[in-house]
Amino acid sequence: MKNLDSKVNIIPVIAKADTISKTELQKFKIKLMSELVSNGVQIYQFPTDDETISKINATMNGHLPFAVVGSMEEMKVGNKMVKARQYPWGIVQVENENHCDFVKLREMLICTNMEDLREQTHARHYELYRRCKLEEMGFRDTGPENKPVRVPLLKGYTDSKKSISHSHASVESLQETYEAKRHEFFGELQRKEEEMRQMFVQRVKEKEAILKEAERELQAKFEHLKRLHQEERMKLEEKRKLLEDDMVAFNKRKAATELLQAQAFASTPSVSLKKDKDRKNFM
Repeated sequence: MKNLDSKVNIIPVIAKADTISKTELQKFKIKLMSELVSNGVQIYQFPTDDETISKINATMNGHLPFAVVGSMEEMKVGNKMVKARQYPWGIVQVENENHCDFVKLREMLICTNMEDLREQTHARHYELYRRCKLEEMGFRDTGPENKPVRVPLLKGYTDSKKSISHSHASVESLQETYEAKRHEFFGELQRKEEEMRQMFVQRVKEKEAILKEAERELQAKFEHLKRLHQEERMKLEEKRKLLEDDMVAFNKRKAATELLQAQAFASTPSVSLKKDKDRKNFM
């Protein structure tokens, strides 16, 4: 909350105020406000400089923090429907000022102090944010001689030469600062672009090296498989030649064997006829 008080308007609120009694609620309000003060948290105070709303705003500042109750359910109380919460001991009405501070909070924010909240946001919080951003960019409220830099509005030509020269010097100082920051920004942008380009080129080279290495490995593997295939093919050719030689030798032996058998069959009938003739003569 300490980090937020310089950025937004803080209005402390106690939620679920129907969970504690009235006495405990007042004690809790006092304790909460004392803790905010002791920790240096700047909360939004309703303005009291306007006579038309100073009295009600002073009264509402005494009610901080607001104790509110919320509900989306509508119940019938008397002759009208109201947003409320049902309990065994009764009904807590959201818009009943005797039950909670929801109506006070709504009136203060929307009806009474809406314009002041907008002015505070613009004049204080936004201006503080803008000043911090300008200081981060190098703009300062002081010039080279540690004097406040102001650019006066020229309402005519009745101003003194000193005021005119001071305004021109201030404008030139701001312009020089702007140009310097612009040049620095573009230089930084170009430097980052060059770094990104170099990084991209480096990564492309690394990727190309990885792909080339993978290609070399695949080529080496392909050559190895090709060499194994050729060796296996040569072995098969040798085995085929040996098999063909064996088949030729086998066919030669077969032809010789068949020739011998044919000759043997041809000589067998003449021998048997000669034996029969000799046997007849002997008888």
